[in-house]
Amino acid sequence: MIDDPKIYSRRRKGAFDWSTAFIAGLVAVCATVVFVREGSAHFWSVLTGDVVLFADMLPKVLAGCLIGTFVMILLPRDLVVRLIGSESGLMGLLVATFAGFLLPGGPLTAYPVAAALLAVGADAGAAVAFLTSWTLLGYTRALVWELPFFGSDFVIWRIVIAVPLPVLAGLLARLALRSGLIRWGDER
Repeated sequence: MIDDPKIYSRRRKGAFDWSTAFIAGLVAVCATVVFVREGSAHFWSVLTGDVVLFADMLPKVLAGCLIGTFVMILLPRDLVVRLIGSESGLMGLLVATFAGFLLPGGPLTAYPVAAALLAVGADAGAAVAFLTSWTLLGYTRALVWELPFFGSDFVIWRIVIAVPLPVLAGLLARLALRSGLIRWGDER
């Protein structure tokens, strides 16, 4: 499984990435506007705050990527393909929905895990169902934030109403792939 070249194969990117250049240009323009309009003291204050935020987030991003890598290495490819692969049908979307419900943590955990599942053989519909379920049904959010503020009636009804949405989102993602609205795999 670890020696499988398909797991680690990626499309080679060019030396220049236009999206990164666009974001860098946008940052430079915005920084210039702040410097001109607000002055150098405010500019340095914002820049210092951004550097502190980056330093705070970097270990969390690295930990999330490490978790995703462990998921990719520890989960057997044949099990993932069977449970949430392209031929798993509705049951695969239900399994992915339940996995998203169970996953604790924030987006720095959920997105690397979803990427790892895709790398190991999950289909895009299952990844969409997984992330939608994590967003809408995640038990940690309900226990920590919603229950204390809104009470059990609200939380129960919100979850009951939201239960079919991850499966529906996964079905729509699969339909979009099959109809050619979005591309996936070697065509990326």
